[in-house]
Amino acid sequence: MRLVFIRHGDPDYVNDTLTPKGRREAELLARWLKDKRIDAVYQSPLGRARDTARYVLDAKGMEAETLPWLQEFQARFDPNLSADARMAYSNELKTDPATGKFQKRILWDILPSYYAAHPALFASDQWKQTELVRCSDMAERYDEAVREFDGLLSRHGYERNGSIYRVRAGNDQVIAFFCHFAISAVLLSHLWNVSPFVPLQFLSAAPTSVTEVATEEREQGIACFRTLRYGDITHLNLGGEPASFSARFCERYENLDERH
Repeated sequence: MRLVFIRHGDPDYVNDTLTPKGRREAELLARWLKDKRIDAVYQSPLGRARDTARYVLDAKGMEAETLPWLQEFQARFDPNLSADARMAYSNELKTDPATGKFQKRILWDILPSYYAAHPALFASDQWKQTELVRCSDMAERYDEAVREFDGLLSRHGYERNGSIYRVRAGNDQVIAFFCHFAISAVLLSHLWNVSPFVPLQFLSAAPTSVTEVATEEREQGIACFRTLRYGDITHLNLGGEPASFSARFCERYENLDERH
């Protein structure tokens, strides 16, 4: 079985849809995938993912199942609970003018100076116990997402057993997920058996990029998942469309026109 994770096109976050560039990207993606095998499609409920999927679904004459847990990974950190953990976002925190308290914020895009000083974030058996995570709802949200994901894989014949999957009904299906960077990183970390902070901090997936993971059954009845490609933008290259920078932060700090 193969799993294909597709990030949404260049986003209009305010209106939860695609920018004109994002629509060009989605159209090129649909042309590229039109004649490629896909057996089932699952999509995030958020507009930018559904709008991206619609181009492909129309091109292939398919429909998608919407799964609430495929929406962007929304784990939130409460800065009021820890002065040390606040340093993970030292130049980005905002306060509520009415209360004077720090506002909660998305947890996963932490500053390099913080994670460099807290290596336990990258340890598969320690990240949930770190102060940053304990001051958030990340552990609960992570457990919910991977539980739902494993339930879906079970529906398709692969049953999680510790750090591997038991093959209950092996198959060659190709399953596509139209979703978002962070939730894809969370699900990949589960398949890889590593801390989610590893892919969250060290991978970048351009809008409409394609990541493909395949089962590997070297021992009969025991499967693991191996990543065949990550963040593939062949369809953009073929169409002469540059990758969106919305996937990244500034390449040099002096580049003020890039996302900081």
